[in-house]
Amino acid sequence: MRTNAVPAPSADPLAALGELPGVPEAVASVRTAVDRVYGHRVMRRRSAEVTSEAALRGARGSAALAGADWALEEVRRRTDFGAEDEAHTVGAALRLSAEAGQLLSVWRQSPLRVLARLHLVAAGGAPADGAVGRPRLAGEAVDEPLVTAPLPDAAELSGRLEGLAGLIVAGSAAPALVNAAVVHGELLALRPFCSYNGLVARAAQRIVLIGSGLDPKSICPAEVGHAELGREAYAAALEGYLSGTAEGMGAWIAHCGRAVELGVRESTAVCEALQRGAA
Repeated sequence: MRTNAVPAPSADPLAALGELPGVPEAVASVRTAVDRVYGHRVMRRRSAEVTSEAALRGARGSAALAGADWALEEVRRRTDFGAEDEAHTVGAALRLSAEAGQLLSVWRQSPLRVLARLHLVAAGGAPADGAVGRPRLAGEAVDEPLVTAPLPDAAELSGRLEGLAGLIVAGSAAPALVNAAVVHGELLALRPFCSYNGLVARAAQRIVLIGSGLDPKSICPAEVGHAELGREAYAAALEGYLSGTAEGMGAWIAHCGRAVELGVRESTAVCEALQRGAA
C-alpha cells in the first residue's frame, strides 16, 4: 500500500486512514445502515435467505463491473456459464461469491494463499496454462480493461503483495470499511494475476467485511453498490487511491462506503419483500 497519505510512520498505518477527510463520516454512515438492516425483523428467522440473495446480487454486480452486465433474473435462471466470455465472467463471480465466506480463517493467517484460491475459483478449475492461482511473472500480460493505470512490474508486485499480507496478518485498529477499501484498492492497483483481478479484489473486500464483524452474515453486498454507482465512478474513485494523497485515499474509502450502503439498501428491499411474502 502507498503510505504517503499517512501523516507519519506508524505501527498501524491503516489507523491513520480512518481520520482522512470524509472517512469518519463514511464509517459512521455505513455502521448506521448496517445496524439498521441487521435489526430488520426478517433477519430473526430468515437471515439465510437474505444471505443467499445478497450473494446472488453481489455476484451480478461484480460481473457487471467486469463487463458482463446481465439482468438479475438472467443470472438467477442460467445454469450454463461456460459458453462465451460474458457467461464465463458471470459464472466466475457466482463461484467467488459462494467461496468467500468459506475462507475467513485462512485469510487471517495466510491472505496470499486465499488470493491464489480465489483466482483458481474464478478461473473455474485446474491451472491449465500455468498462470492460474499464482501472481503474474515478468512479461505476462494482464486482462483488466477497467483499470488503465500503469501496471507495477513483477518485483514491485511481489514486494507490495507481501506488504499487504503483512498488514492483514498483523491486524489493524482501523474501521472495517477502511481495511476493506485498502485491500480492494491495493489489489486493483497491483492486478496480481493475469485475469479476473477485479472479481478477486471485490471478493477479498467481501471477506474483510465479513471477517471484521461489520457484516458477519454477508448481507451487505458492496458489489451491488459499486455497480449501481457505475464503472466510470468506480474507475475515477480508484484514481484517488492510486494518487496516494489524503484527499484521493479518503475519496476512495468514502466511495466504498457508499457502495456498502447501497448494498444495504438492496438487502433491505429483499427483507421487505420476504416480509410481504413476495420473494
